[in-house]
Amino acid sequence: MSSPGVPLLEVLNLEVSYGGIAALKGISFAVEEGEMVALIGANGAGKTSTLKALARLLPARGSIRFRGEELAALPSHALIGRGLALVPEGRGVFARLSVAENLSMGAYSRSDPAGIVADLERVHELLPRLYERRRQLAGTLSGGEQQMLALGRALMGRPKLLLLDEPSMGLAPLMVHQVFETIRAVAATGVTVLLVEQNARLALETASRGYVMESGRIILADSAALLLADPRVREAYLGE
Repeated sequence: MSSPGVPLLEVLNLEVSYGGIAALKGISFAVEEGEMVALIGANGAGKTSTLKALARLLPARGSIRFRGEELAALPSHALIGRGLALVPEGRGVFARLSVAENLSMGAYSRSDPAGIVADLERVHELLPRLYERRRQLAGTLSGGEQQMLALGRALMGRPKLLLLDEPSMGLAPLMVHQVFETIRAVAATGVTVLLVEQNARLALETASRGYVMESGRIILADSAALLLADPRVREAYLGE
């Protein structure tokens, strides 16, 4: 647990560049324990770069403090043990492994067999389709089922903060609804969520707070309800 008065995640002056082109231009934001926070913006705004920088998958300048600890010098594989997990854009499941094997990979950093078994049962309760498909190769699942699997695999690491990158991408509307119902259920268990989602309306209807990104900067920050009502957001991102 983070110290009293200290955000679970605190980002200060985060900068990321690709070959001399600035993708993130000194953004700062915070996520409190137990929140669900959305990052919205057009393609190329810097949303995915933000999550990759937080997960130490991109070199970045600035400060990333998680539970009071500076992450900037840590390798990406050390983060799951700290309680931070990323569900990447495109899901990234291991196609040639079974559903059960994918879930077990999510617990690779743990050494508490009884806790792993208990968490697997909880994942199956939350995502019963994964139990039904446990012997099936992950690559043969539908897109929505793969998204559920990626989410379940991340939960097997027992994260304090879950980074979700475009969970609705490429999914049919019914499956989008099911995936977001699952995300809400995960958040209800106390997991803090930072959500990047192209569907701005869905993101803000799901989250409690939001940040609007444009060209590598954060240009608006407010409660999700106020952002949904903001004329600038409605015109630029909600198609009104």
